[in-house]
Amino acid sequence: MIHTSIAKYRSFQQTASRRGTFTFLALDHRQNLRKANPRFQDDAELSRFKLEVVSALADLSTGVLLDPEVSAAQAIAVGALPGERGLVVALESTGYTGEPTARRAQILPGWSVEKAKRMGAQMAKLLVYYHPDSPAAAEIEDFTAGVAAECQKHDLALMLEPLSYPLAGEKLSAEEKRRVVVETARRLTALPGVDLLKAEFPLAADSPESEWAAACADLNAASRVPWIVLSAAVAFETYLRQAAAACQAGASGVAVGRAVWQEAVHLEGQERLDFLRGPARERLLRLNALCQALARPWTDFYAAEAPFDWYKTY
Repeated sequence: MIHTSIAKYRSFQQTASRRGTFTFLALDHRQNLRKANPRFQDDAELSRFKLEVVSALADLSTGVLLDPEVSAAQAIAVGALPGERGLVVALESTGYTGEPTARRAQILPGWSVEKAKRMGAQMAKLLVYYHPDSPAAAEIEDFTAGVAAECQKHDLALMLEPLSYPLAGEKLSAEEKRRVVVETARRLTALPGVDLLKAEFPLAADSPESEWAAACADLNAASRVPWIVLSAAVAFETYLRQAAAACQAGASGVAVGRAVWQEAVHLEGQERLDFLRGPARERLLRLNALCQALARPWTDFYAAEAPFDWYKTY
């Protein structure tokens, strides 16, 4: 059992279900949405899309992951994000710098952990590109540790999202992806201040389902903190099965984005709203039920203590 601060314990309470499981609605995407729909090159159009998704789906989530540029503050200002839903705000700039085999991340210029705390976020989210054999691996570990320390300073829970990448060829083989995702969890969740792991599914989507349970068990054994599985734009029915395998292995829930709402990117007006209020809501309801039934509560990992004089040293 990990003893955490009152503030971080409260952050988990505010972003989880009553049973302690997570169904995060992920909508912090930026560059990939702009590429998918040229209209989203305009900030107002991208923001309008995100706020429509949040308005339609946030009430079915336990928390919503947004970006600081066009959606987090805007969703609060217009009332799209319900006050009883947790807010997770991304820290990083979209994309990466450096070589394709040595990818580097950076905090969005003008943004910070301290500002995320001040605006009322329950968690900060940091995306890093990571391969344990990359020449940039140690640098990314140091960068992540620095951001985690900043979150510790401001007593803000940190959700870490490491994304794997190949060092040769166009993509990781199924075998290498399993090794990389598992080893990444082992190394990065050992860093002080990393509170929740937003993990890739540890196999390629076309891998035999007979291998899923063992790969998810490896990931579960490697992570020292609660973990949730991201959707990575796979088809919804595939993701639903991946989420079931992950939760049965010990995941505490999901962070789902495009698997729920991706068709809406290319729809407009009432057609978009009808999709979000119909099929997209049904998908999120199914994921919510799955997590409630199968996911491991975060309270299996964390405890908080509050002696009567706790405030004197807080």
